[in-house]
Amino acid sequence: MTDNALWPFEVEQHITAMSKYYAGKIGSRFYIVLRDEGKIMAVKCPRCGKVYMPPRETCGPCFYNMEVDDMVEVGPEGVVETFTQVHYNEPVIPREAPFVYAVIKLDGADTGITHYLGDVDYENISIGMKVTPVLENERQGNILDIKHFKPV
Repeated sequence: MTDNALWPFEVEQHITAMSKYYAGKIGSRFYIVLRDEGKIMAVKCPRCGKVYMPPRETCGPCFYNMEVDDMVEVGPEGVVETFTQVHYNEPVIPREAPFVYAVIKLDGADTGITHYLGDVDYENISIGMKVTPVLENERQGNILDIKHFKPV
């Protein structure tokens, strides 16, 4: 055995892994209501009142374990809290560059969701701008059922 046998080597390969993801009770309800009714749901902690969008099962400040019955409708309008323009393509991002990501706090929510902005030129976007969702006509039950948010 030579000394070279101990050195690491690289193998170029591409792996495709098919999988399914369980979003949990609250996440599943969020996607089902978005798909079937076109409504955006959040979850409100019954102990401290914080409203999470996207919804989650555990409240951060008070650790309360929230249930589907704690879900509330938010939005559909909201405001842009921050934004950025992306100038490169990635195989895991289902949109061609350039595009704009924004953190949007929907009316009635305490937290923001990151999503696409559309139907607006980058130069005309501002923090605090009111936006509303544009939904896909054929919804599949995932976050891309919201095509993007556009100015009100």
